[in-house]
Amino acid sequence: MKVGIVGFSGSGKSTVFHWLTGVRPDPAKSQTGQTGIARIPDPRLDWLSAHFQPRKTTPATLEFLDTPGLLATERRDNPRRLGILREAGGLLVVLNGFNEPDLASQLRRFREELMFADLEIVSNRISRLKDQLRKPRPAKQKEADEQELALLQRIAAAFEASPLSLPDSGGGKGGAAALGLKDDEEKAIRSFQLLTLKPEQVLVHLGEDRLNQPLPDELLALAPDALAAPAKLEMELHELPEDDRQMFMTDLGLTGFIRDEVLRKIFAAMGQIVFFTVGEDECRAWSIPKGADAVTGAGQIHTDLARGFVRAEVVSYEDFQRVGSMKEAKTHGVYRLEGKSYIVQDGDIMHILAST
Repeated sequence: MKVGIVGFSGSGKSTVFHWLTGVRPDPAKSQTGQTGIARIPDPRLDWLSAHFQPRKTTPATLEFLDTPGLLATERRDNPRRLGILREAGGLLVVLNGFNEPDLASQLRRFREELMFADLEIVSNRISRLKDQLRKPRPAKQKEADEQELALLQRIAAAFEASPLSLPDSGGGKGGAAALGLKDDEEKAIRSFQLLTLKPEQVLVHLGEDRLNQPLPDELLALAPDALAAPAKLEMELHELPEDDRQMFMTDLGLTGFIRDEVLRKIFAAMGQIVFFTVGEDECRAWSIPKGADAVTGAGQIHTDLARGFVRAEVVSYEDFQRVGSMKEAKTHGVYRLEGKSYIVQDGDIMHILAST
């Protein structure tokens, strides 16, 4: 999954990109976007790898896309800058926690930029549909256009009402997401890749003066799951000798680094879970959307497994860790056979059986 890192210029989002992926920002890509891969730390995979001693251990990953910072004053170019995000599956919104005292206002302004960019796309499509409906059309096509027009007008009305800044609009997610779209309606507008419909995680990039301080209630009303992280400071501390690092961390009141925890929370906020495949050759964590079925999971491993899916042999990580082996899992009745409709659970250990 690709996650777009977004925010206003000066928020430190490129530093967050470097912190999460280890990839140094390239100035030549500052206007086109730069990608990097982050491995998702998972203690469960570590335990499974220690248990099976495989030749290879492969964690789940997220692909991050660092995008041009939005301009707070000259906003004309912001829709273009946001357009780079259209193909991203989710957004990591970085707020400036260094010299911006009002974090809630900063988030409201950013969400308004998303709304304006989406409104431009929706309005253009509405204009085209109105033009089409003035011309002779087959009855079936005309009905489809009328239904799409009504849906888009409903979304445009929500954008123009600016619900994105209101704390009661679905936990801080407003716009079309606050409309309660039905599955078929959401599918109908999926090709527009509206930014306001994408999963969002807010991250406050902290300066030293805000360490160990709670996030303001007004921000949490807009983004209840907002995270705070001193990304720049953590990278600087990593470069210090061990003794100096511990001294500085003690002085700052830091008990450890939080990058791994932040990555896991971003992964979950994007609606992702993992299942595991295990053995002597490889122990691997596979990412999959929460709520996906066993056939979808099989397809993550190989399309042939999804095409010829017969059943999945499943044991939860917790049960396997408790009993210690596949043989004991079967003995204790926690090793199950599941069919195509089985909804994969986070931490499932799966073996896919498929016909050739």
